[in-house]
Amino acid sequence: QKMTGSWVDCFWPHIKNTTIQSCFLPYLYPNHSTMKFSDISKPSSDLLGNDYCSNVTLKAKGLSAGPVSVSVETERSAAGTLSSKIGGKFAYAGLNFDKLEANADGSNVLETSLVPCPGCKMTFKAKKGADLGLEYTAGKMTTTGSLDVLNMSKFSTSACIGVSPAINLGGDLSYNLSGDKAGLSSYNVGASYATGPMFASVTTANKFAQFNVGVLYKVNKDLSLASSTTHSSAKACNVAAIGGSYSGLGSVGTIKAKVGSNGVTSACLVKEIAPKVNLTASGSISGTDTSTFKYGLGITM
Repeated sequence: QKMTGSWVDCFWPHIKNTTIQSCFLPYLYPNHSTMKFSDISKPSSDLLGNDYCSNVTLKAKGLSAGPVSVSVETERSAAGTLSSKIGGKFAYAGLNFDKLEANADGSNVLETSLVPCPGCKMTFKAKKGADLGLEYTAGKMTTTGSLDVLNMSKFSTSACIGVSPAINLGGDLSYNLSGDKAGLSSYNVGASYATGPMFASVTTANKFAQFNVGVLYKVNKDLSLASSTTHSSAKACNVAAIGGSYSGLGSVGTIKAKVGSNGVTSACLVKEIAPKVNLTASGSISGTDTSTFKYGLGITM
């Protein structure tokens, strides 16, 4: 929260120079959070995207095997076959193995991280490719960088700064290092604003060819509403999704629902059916065509 009393209340309204203001903001607002640019629209996108599913899964997390935390996930396909993946994470000598995963199709995933100094984290992620990353936070600014070290084909970077408790500004860009498309491949900017129960974000896409707007409004402690719209020269306004979440039914759980621009209506129920055991039941249908109905069921423990 902004400091009150003393010289701040007396002089801050009279400081017109924005450069001076930007220098003092980190001290006047010491508690506002930092974030990565990729998370600038997270509150609204999470409400509209998380928990909806169309498959049947069982996840067991937090199983201990000595110093290793093990997780197992099994998924049933529409044909009834089961496929599983097993993962683990542990730390050794300051190096964090955040994900070691073996999949049923024979592929593997490796993610590691190292914190060489406060505010700085180095990462390595290998799946189909191999990316070396860096995240650095100083004050209210977070920057990231990622380099494809397998093919040396792409470099990406982003930056996001909290200029006040309510406002975050940022941008990202990607540069192709080789091939016929060598050069700047993408660049975008964005901003978010949060005040009281209201959150809104605006980001660009496709090199400023499109604007994405996300809005979240918390009506009360139980009910939240969100929307996602896109705006471009081809279509002035496209409502990508609109939905909400309600958790005021006590033992029933949290109910979520949304409608997409493609005419698909989705709903899900999230409930803790036992201590540390969560059930997610989801369903979707296109218009009124019952043949398009899909369901999903997930248990996480």
